[in-house]
Amino acid sequence: MRWKKFTLTTTTEAVDLISSAFDEIGIEGIEIEDNTPLTEAETKGMFIDILPELPPDEGIARVSFYLDPDSDVDIDEMLKRVDESLDELAMFTDLGARTIESSETEDKDWINNWKQYFKPFTVDDILIKPTWEEIPVEHKEKLLIEIDPGTAFGTGQHETTQLCIRQLKKYVTPETRILDVGTGSGILGITALKLGAKEVFGTDLDENAIVAVKENMEANDIAPEKFKVLKGNIIDDEAVKAEVGFEAYDLVVANILADIIILLQKEIPVHMKKGAIFITSGIINMKEEAVKKVFAENDAFELVEITYQGEWVSVTVRKK
Repeated sequence: MRWKKFTLTTTTEAVDLISSAFDEIGIEGIEIEDNTPLTEAETKGMFIDILPELPPDEGIARVSFYLDPDSDVDIDEMLKRVDESLDELAMFTDLGARTIESSETEDKDWINNWKQYFKPFTVDDILIKPTWEEIPVEHKEKLLIEIDPGTAFGTGQHETTQLCIRQLKKYVTPETRILDVGTGSGILGITALKLGAKEVFGTDLDENAIVAVKENMEANDIAPEKFKVLKGNIIDDEAVKAEVGFEAYDLVVANILADIIILLQKEIPVHMKKGAIFITSGIINMKEEAVKKVFAENDAFELVEITYQGEWVSVTVRKK
């Protein structure tokens, strides 16, 4: 099925009013494109290291909405209502060009469309494959990890995840209790258990991660008591800190982002046993020095190793 797409070119200052007006006439959901720089407040909670470089902001915005030609909606009537709404808004705000372009777009399954790009791959002697793919014959002897990320992060293909997996291989033993901060799909915790770890406690801010971890545990025949997962923020939530436990872990892994790791390094030591290992990644190379600096200034840690893959860095430290 194809949808009719209509794109209004207007001004950034009019977008909020247009959004409200469209909602009132029955348009459910719009897409906004502009070059307005994000404010500090908007970027504060975003887990990204590098923001895209936008063209100069010229005050122009494009507002798109979609109509189903096979539905009960009369498209000509809806466009008439759109035009009438814009006439009303034009009396007290600048609508700019106010042109509307029409096009068609395919009805895709955006939630699952990415799966065509997730294929089995290896990290040394470990095979990581999506749950819907067959095991390649040439890799059937490798340690198998099956992952379906769902709507959580973490297929294992990213360099940062592979850096963490290689570090886990060095330090996991049958007695290792692991804290996986920002567990996502659970790939690192599951890999650690497959490598022989005793148990894993994972935390994540996203409810989708909780669901994904449980599904991936089942796919890998991991008993529920082996991998506990909790939704919450270990940095500032006292209840989460208490449930995670203190001086309890032989190894902590956090594949998040440099700015989050910089915050985490203050909190994590109280949850680690003396001599425990803290593996971090998600660090773009331009943030390496900042991460190394905070670890060097933290008397709880000593640097063990720094490893690299592509533009990404993994910093491993030990609790003194």
